[in-house]
Amino acid sequence: MLNNRRAFIVGLKSTKLYKKEKLFLRKYKPWGIILFKRNIKSIKQAKKLTLSIRKIFNDKNYPILIDQEGGRVNRLESIISFNNLTSEFFGKKFNTNKKEFQSFFRLFIDQTSYLLKLIGININTVPVLDLRVKKTSNVIGDRSFSSDSKVVSIIGDYCIKLYHQNKIGTIMKHIPGHGLSKVDSHYFTPTIKKKLDYLIKNDFSAFRNKKTFFAMTAHILFDKIDKFHTVTHSKKIIELIRKKIGFRDILITDDISMKSLKGNLKDNTIQAFKAGCNIVLHCNANIKEMNIVGKNSPMINKFIIKKTSQFYKILR
Repeated sequence: MLNNRRAFIVGLKSTKLYKKEKLFLRKYKPWGIILFKRNIKSIKQAKKLTLSIRKIFNDKNYPILIDQEGGRVNRLESIISFNNLTSEFFGKKFNTNKKEFQSFFRLFIDQTSYLLKLIGININTVPVLDLRVKKTSNVIGDRSFSSDSKVVSIIGDYCIKLYHQNKIGTIMKHIPGHGLSKVDSHYFTPTIKKKLDYLIKNDFSAFRNKKTFFAMTAHILFDKIDKFHTVTHSKKIIELIRKKIGFRDILITDDISMKSLKGNLKDNTIQAFKAGCNIVLHCNANIKEMNIVGKNSPMINKFIIKKTSQFYKILR
């Protein structure tokens, strides 16, 4: 069931599967699908969409992802508003009243999980473990729990645990840390000039020892570690993620079509696998681009099959 899939994830154009998309999914068999606001208009419609995806793969556990953080990253906007429930809100609540934080955060995750399961989604791309840093790009901003790596780490552990209890997988991001970025990696390449010792003690430490099956890379250049490659394309930094941060599970790229990556889509896809990423993510649902990513993504290997099977166990 798993071994005939390719190591990539794609988005879809609209609220239902188009004929071209069905043909694409049958031909290239991506490891997973990611949904966005454009794909979700109602509970009934979204459930129908996810059922139609799983019918193609004949797999009730087939990975269907969403980027549902709360606050301004709310892909369920047509169903419910989470506008005030930012990561910053929960971080501040953690610092002022831990009992209230625990009850509020649990309720938030329980309700989010209930909605995700109702519409057929089984992976959420949370927690955001990037630090809140002054005078940096607002691309993270209130999506961060705190400027304190220990607080971020503790809330991250709690987030992962609660989602797993609710039978939803998690993807921590953006490993090894996006907080110091002064530009938005959707449009430009952020360059971080801090030394490795500083990064290990601060930004990188929030990602250590997390019990999540998945992590998403940052399209960021850490100048003092690898002058030439963003994390997604850097063997050095991916080795550091594996050894220093200790992440041993499935490493997924951030959206491979983002402008931070300077090569063409084919080269960016190939380079991500060469550097050590396990799965490539492509989000914009452009069928021509999807074909490029599909053609240049390998079949999933024994490592991905093993880790995916472990993830499936929490869905039971």
